[in-house]
Amino acid sequence: MRQFSACIEWLFAREGDDFADRIRLAHAAGLSAVEFWRWTDKDLEAIASAVTETGIAVAGIVAEPMIALTNPANKDAWLAGLEKSVKVAQRLGAPVLIAQAGDDLPEFSRAEQRAALISALRAGADILKGSGVRLGLEPLNTLVDHAGYYLSSTTEGLDIVDEVGRPEIGIVYDIYHSAVMGERTEEVVKGRVDRIVHIHVADHPGRNDPGSGEIDLASRLNWLFAHGYDGRVGLEYRPKSEDPEAVRAVVKRLSA
Repeated sequence: MRQFSACIEWLFAREGDDFADRIRLAHAAGLSAVEFWRWTDKDLEAIASAVTETGIAVAGIVAEPMIALTNPANKDAWLAGLEKSVKVAQRLGAPVLIAQAGDDLPEFSRAEQRAALISALRAGADILKGSGVRLGLEPLNTLVDHAGYYLSSTTEGLDIVDEVGRPEIGIVYDIYHSAVMGERTEEVVKGRVDRIVHIHVADHPGRNDPGSGEIDLASRLNWLFAHGYDGRVGLEYRPKSEDPEAVRAVVKRLSA
């Protein structure tokens, strides 16, 4: 059976006052995992207690600090933060850390920024080695949500991962961002599904519940699972309804 992870930055946010409450709500709704973004602004003791209480898994968190890896001056600070992020991920049992490339910086050429990104990821792989945690670089769309971001192409993201050449480093494949950029899943990840460490879904337009927009998410997921993906699917969308049944309906829709 496919495993789904609730991004509790958005899901259950209106019903739960804090993140520990959202974990309990996700568990009550039948989800097997949760994920969230920054860990430095969370009550990790309360989150760890809720995870133990419910038995729910933590699918992933963001590698902090969230600074531009496209700027070579940020490498050391990011690596120091990555060491701390790995320890938090291990404490929570999260197998994935999510990293973003950062903005496309006008003071550097694209080639210089790519080199800085690859250098940081290679050094990061040394920190991740043997930890049980992998890092996923996430391409994002620049047409709706992240104007000015460096990495909007899934193909380029996979090329960067291949150039890094370390098993600790892959990509987070967000079908929403990919579709907004006009990409076809079967074209951009063909032959490289094994580089995907985590998947995110949301519909378009609106970045709302799967089934509310124009992306055939079920079809894209079917293709990914048929071609070797066996990880979790992160439900990273802005819910239109506060009813937990709406989340169950999404899981059912995407499980077919």
